[in-house]
Amino acid sequence: MSTKLERILWIDREIRAGRYPNARKVKEHFDLRSIRTAYEDRRFMIDRLGAPIGYDRIKGGWYYTEPSYSLPSLILTKSEITAFFLGEELVRRYLGTPFERPLRLALKRITRYLPEHISFDPQEMLSGIVLTGGSTVEVEAELLVDLHRAIEERRQVEIFYYTASRDELNERVVDPYHLHNIRGDWYLIAFCHKRKEVRDFLVSRIRRLKLLPYRFEMEPSFSLNEYLAKGFIAERGKEPVEVVIKFDAYQARWIRERRWHPSQEIEELPSGELILRLRVGGLEEVKRWVMGYGSHAEVLQPEDLRQRIREEIKKMKKIYG
Repeated sequence: MSTKLERILWIDREIRAGRYPNARKVKEHFDLRSIRTAYEDRRFMIDRLGAPIGYDRIKGGWYYTEPSYSLPSLILTKSEITAFFLGEELVRRYLGTPFERPLRLALKRITRYLPEHISFDPQEMLSGIVLTGGSTVEVEAELLVDLHRAIEERRQVEIFYYTASRDELNERVVDPYHLHNIRGDWYLIAFCHKRKEVRDFLVSRIRRLKLLPYRFEMEPSFSLNEYLAKGFIAERGKEPVEVVIKFDAYQARWIRERRWHPSQEIEELPSGELILRLRVGGLEEVKRWVMGYGSHAEVLQPEDLRQRIREEIKKMKKIYG
């Protein structure tokens, strides 16, 4: 799979080498599905990049009618290049090893086309940086590519999905809306025809996927920001409720450093403690998060969440006595 930038740089290089590229050659070189893509690239170069491309009937290919023309320069600072390769390291280490090979191939191709005056050693730049990923589940790159294609083309997909809470596999048809990465794990946000609602599907639990020929229209009332705001971390709730948590002075030092949710409000207390207010759904996820802070955090409301924590503590007491 090639990018528009890669194809444009190749076309420019072929023209300058006097090899008179044409749409057929572009299609064959990049193994494109449609020759139309090559013509669209040519039109983009003419309309957006000001390339004076003509067609030589004898040579059967494209050439620059103004030999002095050059593509707009891409000027990169050392910090920008470092950020580019740092992003590569982050994806490789944090989002899973299945992406390493295709990403490195893409970077190798891009590096070939950087201006000659740019000289750097990405390994030397990153020698002082160490990235350690969290506990994530590996996902096959091909699965993400297929889902991304389905989202772009608005095509329904049939998935064979494992539901961990019920320990069961089932088939369902979904309309894929978005791919969402949470702490390194990929989730598919999609309208589920079985449940008649928009839901989250952990991509690593999709055992099999089939792109269907049927198209879909996204629900006009759907808003990604509103949907994400209804949840907390990786869990969604039906309707958001107000959650109020008090953190002691010790834990407050770390809580005030981060933005935990778009709706959050922090009230500082004279004692050094703080009160965190959120409007979220997914109370089970909130429960797990709060309990991770042990005695340093206390849920003040809602009462339903306080009760859930009480019940969990009772179960833990039976284990730890």
